[in-house]
Amino acid sequence: MKKPLAITLLLMAGAAIAETTDIQLLSTDDLDWTQTSEGVAFAALKGDRFAEPYQAMVRLPAGTVSPPHVKTANMYGVLLQGEMIHYAINEDPETVRKIGPGSFYAIAGGLAHTSACVSETPCLAYLYQDGAFDFNLISN
Repeated sequence: MKKPLAITLLLMAGAAIAETTDIQLLSTDDLDWTQTSEGVAFAALKGDRFAEPYQAMVRLPAGTVSPPHVKTANMYGVLLQGEMIHYAINEDPETVRKIGPGSFYAIAGGLAHTSACVSETPCLAYLYQDGAFDFNLISN
């Protein structure tokens, strides 16, 4: 039986940085959420996101739209709640595909893009990034 791409990539990501020797179970209530001034919240699962590859949960308030930016590392995510769009800066946000719960996304490192939570409810996603987190704004 062929595994969906999202499951295969998440298994690879987890294997790449996981060192767990037993079972680890966390509910969202167990997570240590850190909120940015824009209201976006991160909860570390594995790794220090500012220093190395990491896994985290991210929660975006409904209606959040990032400014155009670039990340150095590749980012992979699975949306768990809400609806999002991710688009390169040369794309029209009105025509890009919306994704919902259970959807996988990948954003190549070095790609100038915008991400938005377009649902009326907050967006919640699992993230894996294969290098340290950065958020480099694109000037207009």
